[in-house]
Amino acid sequence: MGAVFQKDIYKPIPDGAELFTKRGKRFARWIGGRGNRSKKQTAEVRETKSGELRIVIQSKYYAKYRDGENIIRTVATGCKDETAARSVLADLERQAERVRSKVITAAEAAISKSADTPLSSHFDAYLTSLEANGRALRHRQNVRTALDRIAADCGFKTLADIGRDAFESWLVQREAKDMSARTRNLHRSAIVAFCNWCMKSKRLTSNPVAAIEKANEDADRRHQRRALTADELSRLFYAARLRPLAELGRETAKVKPHPDKPKKRANWRWVELNPTNIDAALSKARKRLAESPERIAELEATGTERALIYKTLALTGLRLGELASITVAQLYLDGPRPHIRLSAADAKSRKTADIPLRSDLAADLVGWIGSKLERLRDESRRRIDEDGAVTLPLKLPAATPLFEIPSGLSRIFNRDLDAAGVSKTDERGYVVDAHALRHTYCTMLGQSGAPLRTRQKLMRHSKSELTENVYDDLKLVDETAAVEALPSFPLRSSPNDEAQRATGTTGDVEQHETDRDKFAPMFAPTNGNQGVSKSNPDKPTDDRTDDAAVVNGRVGKGLGDADKGSQKAGERTRTVNVQLGRLMLYH
Repeated sequence: MGAVFQKDIYKPIPDGAELFTKRGKRFARWIGGRGNRSKKQTAEVRETKSGELRIVIQSKYYAKYRDGENIIRTVATGCKDETAARSVLADLERQAERVRSKVITAAEAAISKSADTPLSSHFDAYLTSLEANGRALRHRQNVRTALDRIAADCGFKTLADIGRDAFESWLVQREAKDMSARTRNLHRSAIVAFCNWCMKSKRLTSNPVAAIEKANEDADRRHQRRALTADELSRLFYAARLRPLAELGRETAKVKPHPDKPKKRANWRWVELNPTNIDAALSKARKRLAESPERIAELEATGTERALIYKTLALTGLRLGELASITVAQLYLDGPRPHIRLSAADAKSRKTADIPLRSDLAADLVGWIGSKLERLRDESRRRIDEDGAVTLPLKLPAATPLFEIPSGLSRIFNRDLDAAGVSKTDERGYVVDAHALRHTYCTMLGQSGAPLRTRQKLMRHSKSELTENVYDDLKLVDETAAVEALPSFPLRSSPNDEAQRATGTTGDVEQHETDRDKFAPMFAPTNGNQGVSKSNPDKPTDDRTDDAAVVNGRVGKGLGDADKGSQKAGERTRTVNVQLGRLMLYH
């Protein structure tokens, strides 16, 4: 037989509480309470094992019973009233009896119990499971946002409320309100994955939304990125390096005051930087800050870091979040194969990866680390002047971030594009942002002739289709060069002309016949003096004859055919025939 009971909860005595004794027990009385600060509160006071006085508050009722597997369980009923708690206990014992009688299984009983639990509690447990499995904080936040939105819009309060019809109706409504296919698929993936987890944890017997198909993202792309050309990259790096300092050297331009804006500073504005004025603005900024060399050095370091961030993204394919996680301890720049070691905890695939570095990028990173170390030493020297002797660091701490990536990098990147004269959007509607540098990396690998399998590995993609169909920007493919690389087929040429050109002859058939008629009598034997050639016997044989023999592999066969016609011919006749055979083979 089960029982219900309350637990004693010990809490510190509230400030200003009055202690008194009644019927041999000590009590505390104070004013205030949750939701009512003027209400008087009274609680028993007890002494703990450590000798401290604490007030004792009774918890809500718990139920203790023997379940269907004869295991004693203690569960919270959530009831303050004893009668209500006993009703919950009766339901639990009735469920246990059904399991013992084989009416239902223990798994079905557990699912039935979970069906009435608030959905937010299941969401909390699911997020805890994701955290235990090492999923990133940002991913968990996105999942929770999607689940909360679905539950609120569809009216899901418990697991039993989750249904296919309601969720499909919600997807149709979102599509009508112009939600992209990708965003709808992200919400679908969140609820499907949650229900799959509920099945594994024996909270659901089946997934009610698993059969809902994904939306076609290819037919509804909203944010397609393009790759930058090499010229655009160079201009972007240059503008990013100069702009922090050049911003202080901008000119002003007069504008017509707006009637609704105050007159102060309403009739002028700063001229935006562009490729034509950035150098002049830089020179002017240096003159303005001539008396503040520290400020100039600080802004130059900011620009160098920003340009190096872009260059590292474009030449490694790292994602922005992955680059932000890189510390100086993850750089291997002094070996024959410089690379960055991306830890599994920071990689999107949750796999450790070695990111190879170009030699010039590795040299830039070496210089950047050296400048960071020098700035750290300068800070230490300033502390020496103020506080006394301080040891100068010999190297950067291992946990030092490689780059301090600003939170507003998206806005900064757009302004750098403007200063570089690079269009944010092309004629196709494709856009450029920081992640487009990863597309640029993949596209440049293809332009360099890297095979698809190599590009897939360097991009760390699980499928080659993602590399080829999403990250390769086909607009930058040099189609003209690819067509020009095809073999040529002149219409006047015979099929044997290619082999003849390999031996040094022309491809004109008529010219071959003219040359043969011209030179053949010089090598043919005469009636009066067989075997005597009119050619110079001391002149060496043309080297091209041997080349043709090597190319065609037919010299031996030609010589044999030339000598079969006359077995009684002398050695000189055979020599002439050999020469003639070589000449004909050459032509």
